Amino acid sequence: MNLLMCPVCREALSLTDRTWRCLNNHSYDVAKQGYVNLHVVQHKHSKNPGDTSESVQARRAFLSAGFYAPLQHALVEKIRELRIENLLDIGCGEGYYTDAMQAEVMQCMGVDIAKNAVQVAAKLNKNITWVVGTGATLPVLDHSIDLCTSLFSPIPKEEILRVLKPQAYLIVVTPAPAHLFAMREALFDEVNEHDPHKFVEQLQDAFELIEQPIVESEFTLDQQQLKNLIAMTPYAYKAKPEKRQALEEQGSTQLKAAFQIYLFQKK
Repeated sequence: MNLLMCPVCREALSLTDRTWRCLNNHSYDVAKQGYVNLHVVQHKHSKNPGDTSESVQARRAFLSAGFYAPLQHALVEKIRELRIENLLDIGCGEGYYTDAMQAEVMQCMGVDIAKNAVQVAAKLNKNITWVVGTGATLPVLDHSIDLCTSLFSPIPKEEILRVLKPQAYLIVVTPAPAHLFAMREALFDEVNEHDPHKFVEQLQDAFELIEQPIVESEFTLDQQQLKNLIAMTPYAYKAKPEKRQALEEQGSTQLKAAFQIYLFQKK
């Protein structure tokens, strides 16, 4: 069952050979890496939106080392409990979480605005429909999705409501207040705690909050692993260069990750 929507005319897309095509003959070729680019030029605000190649490679190296595996396992367990068919991962990045979640569903799509991230993701798992696209106009048919996930990504509320079936689910993952606190203390003069509850307030009129567990893990990083972690976060460009350098010169760094998971159901 094809769930993709033409970003130009909003008609359903169907796949023939290696080309997605709609009734109005708009066509989109599947790239050799195995993804399709549905981020049309009229929806673009910059030439290369999303994460840089350096950030994508750093994230792949850090996540594949297993430091955030407790979060990945918690998500997989929750999706197994929900017993859903179609999953849309919004802001899938280089695919670490999407790849694991795919095993629990019949059909899985990963969408990200960063082409270089999707190119890396597409090599992971050929059973996922990998798409370059924007959350502002999700290239997915109305009321076709059982579960949307947004992990450390923007939450295009109206688009999520459009693509979700009635009573379908949304999982949001965002940093809990204690997330990487020691690292942020080292990088910034003043550290503000993360405020995950703002997402509940943003969504409460259209979604019912079902569960809100926090997943925590502690780990010790060597210099290269710490550099990868910093490079994959907004801290890479927000921190003062001298503070970042001082932290990266430490032999090892002990950190605690804390992830807030919210499970919502569409009202």
